[in-house]
Amino acid sequence: MSGGASLRMRRLGIDTYQHPVVYMRSDCHVCKSEGFEAQSRIELRHGATSVIATLNVVHFDLLGEDEIGLSEAAFRALGGTDGDRVLLMHPAPLMSFSSVRAKIYGRPLSGDAAGAIITDVCAGRYSDIELAAFITACSGGRLDAAETVALTRAMIGAGKRLHWDAPMVVDKHCVGGLPGNRTTLLVVPIVAACGLTIPKTSSRAITSPAGSADAMETLAPVTLDLPHIRRVVEQENGCIVWGGAVALSPADDLLIRVERPLGLDSDGMLVASVLSKKIAAGSTHVVIDIPVGRTAKVRSSEAAKALEGRLVSVGAAMGIAVTVVMSDGAQPVGRGIGPALEAYDVLAVLQNERGAADDLRQRALMLAAAVLEMGGKAAPGAGLAMARETLGSGAAWRKFQAICAAQGGMREPPRAAHTHVLESLHKGRVVAIDNRQLAQVAKLAGAPKAAAAGVVFHAPLGMAVEVGQPLLTLHAESAGELAYALAFAESQEHLVTVQA
Repeated sequence: MSGGASLRMRRLGIDTYQHPVVYMRSDCHVCKSEGFEAQSRIELRHGATSVIATLNVVHFDLLGEDEIGLSEAAFRALGGTDGDRVLLMHPAPLMSFSSVRAKIYGRPLSGDAAGAIITDVCAGRYSDIELAAFITACSGGRLDAAETVALTRAMIGAGKRLHWDAPMVVDKHCVGGLPGNRTTLLVVPIVAACGLTIPKTSSRAITSPAGSADAMETLAPVTLDLPHIRRVVEQENGCIVWGGAVALSPADDLLIRVERPLGLDSDGMLVASVLSKKIAAGSTHVVIDIPVGRTAKVRSSEAAKALEGRLVSVGAAMGIAVTVVMSDGAQPVGRGIGPALEAYDVLAVLQNERGAADDLRQRALMLAAAVLEMGGKAAPGAGLAMARETLGSGAAWRKFQAICAAQGGMREPPRAAHTHVLESLHKGRVVAIDNRQLAQVAKLAGAPKAAAAGVVFHAPLGMAVEVGQPLLTLHAESAGELAYALAFAESQEHLVTVQA
């Protein structure tokens, strides 16, 4: 189509997450003249902006004859207002996909190929089916060390990159898979209070009940632009912000959106995801927590060691130092599972409350110690004492309050309107906990979208329980979500295993 046909845009308010979708009438003259049909890829242009979207065809009078409907993702990406005219055309051929096909058939992924693929992914040229093919081609053990470096470098190059005046910039990351593991909100203020620079860009939840950014957002703003992030870090040595707001590694969220539903594990993809974000944020030294457990993301010490080796070697190839800490992934950390509930756990630890979750406290101290030693603030073996003193003295709490104030002001996390206690049906000792099922209960209750929703967990491993003793308390913002989560929890025989 030479110059392209045009239609008037109409914002439909349909949430398709990060996937631009457009809607056209089945009798639309553009559909007929250009051969567009359901699932066709269409390039839209509005002024200097272009977006490639997937077409859904409408068979009723939702749209006028001269209208094209836009999902929220498409509307935000394209800009403009209702009624503006947009040009429609066939996208240019996706040349980089030939490298995906080559990878499927066993050819290695070169640096140029990885760069071209990631450039096209960030430009929205890949459909979900094509993204799924790329992810599948890279899954399992299909990415070697050189390919992982190439993919990491391509993901860094596709986005913005922060640079800091400090000679050393530290960071901390957890590979995930463990409910309630909100150590970031403790490690950052401890480390920043000790004088190291730690600009923490965190993720929102995609398939979990909460990400660090979700929990932090119940306490302070996290959607900051780059100049604001720089001011916070220069003032307070650290920040806790949502990385997706500043496009430091924009391909990552796009890949994860398709990767997670597929349920495919890939050390290479995970390493590229983690390290591209750390390097883009300007980090020079990174501590990475790998929880290991039967129902965690990493299920064996052998798998953890293989992942450690890849993280360290790729980090070295990219010019950053990586230290890996392997931690217990057998059960949730703290008590709260869900943004606000996890935030309340963090506040209790920061304020040194008597009843604060000690497992969360000890895990955060261990990780902070590793960062302090790696960053040269503490001698080997002395980091734990420094971290403990910083937390116990109130310095970490004061630093956290200052970071919140610099990010836009501290607030109190919300409380859920509806709760229900799930009690033990048996007398005995807690011998197993299914982290994945527990996370699913919290999600069904409404987390993370409903910030106050989730689960408070009362039954850690080894605890003796009586019949009728609380195992967990469900929190939801509506009665319907509470009932939905409760029905699922009651149907799971091994959610919390109590053995006589």
